[in-house]
Amino acid sequence: MEQEKKLVPNGGYPMHTFEDLKALYFVYIKSEKGRKIVEDAYLLAKEKHAGVFRKSGEPYIQHPIEVAYILAQLEAGPATLASGLLHDTVEDTDLTIEEIRKRFGDDVALIVDSLTKIQRMKLSKRKETDFEAEDHRKIFLGMARDVRVILVKLADRLHNLRTLDSLSPERQKAIAKESLEVFTPIAHRLGIYTIQSEMEDLSLKYLEPEKYKTILDLLNQREANRQESLTSLKKRIADILFEHKIPFRMESRVKSIYSIYRKMYKKGYTFDEIYDVLAIRIITKTEMNCYEILGIIHATYKPIPGRFKDYIAMPKPNMYQSLHTTIVSGDGNIYEVQIRTEEMDKIAETGIAAHWRYKEGENYNPKEEQRDIEEKLHWFRDFVSMSGEGEKGSAEEFMAALSNDIFNANVYVFTPLGKVIELPTGATTLDFAYKIHTKVGDQAVGATVNGALVPLNTVLKTGDVCEIKTSKTSPGPNLGWLDIAKTSSAKAHIKKAIQKREASVESREALVRKGREWCLSVFEKEGIGPGEMDRLLGEERVLANFHVDSRDALYAMVAGKSPTPQGLLDFLNVKREKRAPKLLKGADKRSSSCPVVIDGGEGVMIGLAHCCTPIPGDHIVGFVSKGKGIIVHRANCPNVASSTRLLEARWRDDLGVATYPVDIEVYANDRANLLADILVMLSSKGIVCSDLKAHLIKENMNCIIAMTVFVPDAGTLDDVFTALKGVRGVYDGKRIIH
Repeated sequence: MEQEKKLVPNGGYPMHTFEDLKALYFVYIKSEKGRKIVEDAYLLAKEKHAGVFRKSGEPYIQHPIEVAYILAQLEAGPATLASGLLHDTVEDTDLTIEEIRKRFGDDVALIVDSLTKIQRMKLSKRKETDFEAEDHRKIFLGMARDVRVILVKLADRLHNLRTLDSLSPERQKAIAKESLEVFTPIAHRLGIYTIQSEMEDLSLKYLEPEKYKTILDLLNQREANRQESLTSLKKRIADILFEHKIPFRMESRVKSIYSIYRKMYKKGYTFDEIYDVLAIRIITKTEMNCYEILGIIHATYKPIPGRFKDYIAMPKPNMYQSLHTTIVSGDGNIYEVQIRTEEMDKIAETGIAAHWRYKEGENYNPKEEQRDIEEKLHWFRDFVSMSGEGEKGSAEEFMAALSNDIFNANVYVFTPLGKVIELPTGATTLDFAYKIHTKVGDQAVGATVNGALVPLNTVLKTGDVCEIKTSKTSPGPNLGWLDIAKTSSAKAHIKKAIQKREASVESREALVRKGREWCLSVFEKEGIGPGEMDRLLGEERVLANFHVDSRDALYAMVAGKSPTPQGLLDFLNVKREKRAPKLLKGADKRSSSCPVVIDGGEGVMIGLAHCCTPIPGDHIVGFVSKGKGIIVHRANCPNVASSTRLLEARWRDDLGVATYPVDIEVYANDRANLLADILVMLSSKGIVCSDLKAHLIKENMNCIIAMTVFVPDAGTLDDVFTALKGVRGVYDGKRIIH
C-alpha cells in the first residue's frame, strides 16, 4: 500500500522523496562527509528550484530526486549523486559553476558543467527534423569528458521518458527518437541493461504505439498460457540442484518489448519463432557451479542445437558474462536458461556501474577510473578519442563513425594473447591492425588469421585469431588502403598518415635537382658527362621502361632511390670495371681487390660466403676456413655463430658501384600475372635478378618466390623489399640463409 500512495498519475511510476533516496544511499555510503555532500546538494537544489513546477504538475525538485534515486540504485558515489541533484541548477537558476566548485569541489563542478553544456540544446526549442548530427555530436563530446557524466545523463533521460505523458505528441516522439539514436547505444555499450531496456521500451511506446501494444498483449497472453509450465520447469530444476547440493537462486525474466519488436519487425520473425521470450535465470556462487548446472540441465532436458553461448569464457565487450542455452521442457515448450554468478548478475544488469560502484573507504581518483574504464572497455577509449577528434571534422562524419565503429560493432576477434577486439561487420585485418595501435597499422604488411598467412584486405569473422605482420621498412598507408579499411577510425589514421607524408615530401623541383645531381656523380665516374647523361636518360626506351613520361620525372624517382643511378647504368648496359660476376663471389681474388678489409689479412684469400650473401651495409665477420682463406659472413649467420675462428671485418670505403648477389624469398597471395608484376617492378628500379623459383602452397593459395637479386648495398635491398610489398598480393619478404 505504501508504494500505491507514491504512484504518479502519468506513467504509473513511484514518486520518491528525499528520505527514500537517503534510505537507499545510506546502505552503501557510510561516511558522514559523503552523506553530507549529498544532503547539501539536495538542500541547495531545493532552494534554487523552489516555486518551479514541471509540465506534469509536480514540483521541479522531484526530477533531480528521481535522477539521484536512479543513480543510487546503481550505487553511485557522493559526487555523482550530488551532480544528479544539481544537474539542472546552472541551466535553470542563477547558480554558477564557480559556486558549485567552491561548495562541492572540482569533481561535481566538472560533471555539472558538462551536463549544462549538453542541456543547452533544448528539445523544446526545436522540431523533430532539427535533431541532426551536430546536436548529437555535442552530446557525445560532453559525455566523453568523464564516465560519470554519462551515468547522470542516462538517469536524467530515463526519468524524462517516464514522464513524457505530459508533453505534446511531437515532443514525445522527438525525445523518444533521440533516446534510441543517442542514449540507448551508450547504455548498451556500458552494459547498463536495466536503463537500456526500460529506455528502449518507453521510446518504442511513443514512436510505435500500436506495435508496442500488440507485443505487450502477446507477451501477457504467452506468460498466462505458460505460467503452469514455467512453474513446473523451475520446480524440477530446483529439485535437481538441491539434490546435487549446488547453491543457487532462480528467477524468470520476460524479453523486453523492444527486443521482440526488433526481431519481429526488423528481422522478420513471427512471435512464435522467438524462443527466448521467456527465460529462467539461475544465479549461483562460483564459475564452476555455472558449468555444473549447465551439465545437469543438458543431461535432463534436450538442448536446441546452435543456441548455446558461453559468455563466461568469452565475455562481451561491455563485460557481460553468462551461460545461455535453450531447452525443450517436458511439455514441449521452449525456454532460454541463463546461468551466472552473483557478481556476473550485477554486471549484467548495471554493467560498468556495477564494476565501479562506490566503495566506502577507498580514495576515489576520477582520472584513474577513467583510465581504468578505457583499459577494460577498449571501445570507450575509441569513443573518447573519436569525440576529441570529432570537433575537427563534420558532425555527419563523426556520427557515422560512431555508429559504425562502436554502436554497430558485433564481430569479436582475438589477438594471439587472447584479448578480444571488437569490430564492425566487414572489417578487415587492416582495421584490426589499427585497433591494436596506430603504429601497428602504419607498418602492417600482412597478417595471419588462425595460423594462415593472409593479406590486409581479408575480412574477419567472430572467433578468428589474428596477428599482424609489421615491417619498419613498410611503405606505409596509401590511397588503396582507404578501400580496404572499413572502420572510420582506420580510415582517419590512413588519411592523416598520407597527408603527413605528402606534407614532408620535398618540392618536385628539389627532387629533380637532387636526383640529377646523384646521377651525375655516378655517371661521371663512367666517363659520361651531363649532356650525354641527359640525352641517354631522355630516350624513349628508357622512359618507357621506367614508366615515366619525362626525364625530370625519372630524376625525381631517382631522388626517392627508385631506381638508383646504378640501376639506370645497368639498363643502359654501360660496361664498368668491378662489375664482373666473378668478383661478386670473391673467392678467387686477393684482398687488394676484395670489397672487405680484414686487419692482418694481407695476402690471404678473402671471399664472400654463399650461405648468407653479405653485402655492403651488413655487419660482417671473417671466418678462418681450412684451405679457402677467410670467408666473410654476416655477423648473425648461424653457420658461424658459435665459431671461435672469427676475425673483425669491415667494408672498404672505396667500393665503387659494384653490385652483390643476395638470396631472398618473397611471400604473396597467388594471383594471375603475379610474377610478371614483380619482374616489371624490379626492372623499373634497375634491379637484376636470377635463379627465380616459385612454389605454390595449395592449402591456402600462398606463393613463396625464391630469387637472387643484385644490389650495391643493404640500403638498396631495403628499398627493394619496400617496393616488393607495394606489388598487389605481396605481404612479406626476407633474406634467406642456406
